[in-house]
Amino acid sequence: MKFLSDFLPVALFFGSYLITHDMFLATKVLVAATVLLFAWTWLKHRKVDAMQWINLILSVVLGAATVISHNDLFIIWKFTVLYWLMAIALLVSDLMGKNGLKLLMGAQIQLPQLIWRKLAYAWSLFFTFMGALNLYVAFNFSREIWLSFKLFGSLGLMVVFVIAQSLFLSKYIEEKK
Repeated sequence: MKFLSDFLPVALFFGSYLITHDMFLATKVLVAATVLLFAWTWLKHRKVDAMQWINLILSVVLGAATVISHNDLFIIWKFTVLYWLMAIALLVSDLMGKNGLKLLMGAQIQLPQLIWRKLAYAWSLFFTFMGALNLYVAFNFSREIWLSFKLFGSLGLMVVFVIAQSLFLSKYIEEKK
């Protein structure tokens, strides 16, 4: 559910651009949706995780920079910066001995420490790749293609990566008796 709710602002961004062909209006929709989703999460759970804070700050700051400067590169960079911050957070948390993925998922799944580390590194590499790919598409193709990639391509790559991770993890997961 959390993944879908985090994806909603991007879908609204894409939808508003398709309807209006106005990147700056779409950016305003993205920022508004992100703020509203953040507020809804806070009101419902009385807490928000660090990545939601980072996403909110990046959306508001780079969204405002996009609208004020009338330069869509700020909002394009927002997605890359978010991916790269997630990659860094996973690496740093693991190096500090507090694997971020284990903290998030350790209650649901038991894995050897080495596998948690491999998982964190795999996700870190994936997020690094996604940030670079976002920039490659943005700077080498039209905005329409970039937006389609942002909505469908990045989601598709995420699904493929999650399936690959699930297959990798399946041999380490024990059924509870």
